[in-house]
Amino acid sequence: MIRDPADLTNTDYLDAAREMTTANRPYLAHLLAEKAARRTTDPATAAGIRATYPDPTAAREETD
Repeated sequence: MIRDPADLTNTDYLDAAREMTTANRPYLAHLLAEKAARRTTDPATAAGIRATYPDPTAAREETD
């Protein structure tokens, strides 16, 4: 069933982020969690979400 993105809740975004983590898709998990964090009104909760799903490209190390 296709849903209207405007109807999605923070819980929907975090559930999808967990699914993407399980599927080894860390960047998609990060993007979904970031959407939930931006929609959260409590700064501490938003910070916790961001800490749980950090940007995987920020910690990546280049190798030769």
